[in-house]
Amino acid sequence: MKKLSPYVYLFATGHFSVDWAQGAIPALLPYFISSCHLSYQEGATLIFANMLLSSVSQPLFGYYSDKVSKPWFAPLGPILCGLCLTLLAFTQNYWLIFLCSMFSGFGSSIYHPEAALMVNRIAGDRKGQALGTFSVGGNAGFAVGPIVAGACAYTFDIHGLAVFGIVNACIAFALYHHMPRILSLVKEATVEEKQAHPDEVQSNDWSAFGRLSVVIFVRSVGFTVCNAFIPLYWIHVLHTSPATGSIALSILFSMGVVITFLGGVMADRFGFLRVLRGAMLLMIPSMFFLVNSTNLVAATLLLIPTAFALFAAYSPIVVLGQTYLAKNVGFASGVTLGLTTTIGGLVSPLVGWGADQWGISTALQCLWICAVIGAVFAFLIPVPKAWRK
Repeated sequence: MKKLSPYVYLFATGHFSVDWAQGAIPALLPYFISSCHLSYQEGATLIFANMLLSSVSQPLFGYYSDKVSKPWFAPLGPILCGLCLTLLAFTQNYWLIFLCSMFSGFGSSIYHPEAALMVNRIAGDRKGQALGTFSVGGNAGFAVGPIVAGACAYTFDIHGLAVFGIVNACIAFALYHHMPRILSLVKEATVEEKQAHPDEVQSNDWSAFGRLSVVIFVRSVGFTVCNAFIPLYWIHVLHTSPATGSIALSILFSMGVVITFLGGVMADRFGFLRVLRGAMLLMIPSMFFLVNSTNLVAATLLLIPTAFALFAAYSPIVVLGQTYLAKNVGFASGVTLGLTTTIGGLVSPLVGWGADQWGISTALQCLWICAVIGAVFAFLIPVPKAWRK
């Protein structure tokens, strides 16, 4: 078994750079709601903007990367995300905030499929660990982003958001500088795989991928709605400060960093389907008790099983998707890596509308209801044909 390529860690760092920008936007919602006098629905619509262009374009970029690889997409994504977050520090105009949120999501959609495709190619027989490591970068970004953004908005100065642009520019340069060597390794790995399996005919199992997509959508709703509403839930239901709400979100994603990596390792050892099904089953009670909690300590403790339910499934979803669509790995990556964090953004305005009408706690009951649907479909997913030999 070969050692994990060091370039997997570079792509994980790039994943950090796009997702800490994504994680910053929900943490800034209380700031913009207060300073721009927005309703919950208008605030949640910023999450919708962040996800809208991304959710449409990400599978398209994935499909395109299967046909004609565009390695420069990898450094372009971090640049665009960092620039948009920097611009947010210099405006109070709602529609400019909307556009910055939208194009930050677009930067994320550019990065994910191309980077995941390259990680898949250089991972060898350690795909679970490689995709887990890659995903750790993203979850670390979602953990750190709210802390940095919250510090800028509530403790120091909002213009400090410029740090997102500076850090992302440095990471983008590193990706660009090492891209020739990475492309050489991708080519070598592709040749080795063909030599090892000369008679293997790759095929797509769209039926299985369709059932997996339901699980993807359910996890996306859980991930994105928690991302958008945990700070607001902490403020308006548990009666804490905005900074404490940002810390709660960071706790969730900090645990997600570790759990994502462990989920990949566990999937390599015990099976991708077992880990995925276990995570979906755990999501039901963890979400139910979290959104019905009125005690700060209890709610904080419930972030632990919630984190496991959301993040342990991450690597199994990506690897299973890439396996079901063996002929279109880039497209599968665009859906599994992209839509796991974007499609839920399309639901956020509806949840925001429900929160305006009936309260945040009532609106968030959708989380455990969706979890039931996800658990059912997790058990309808078959073992991939390539693994039955």
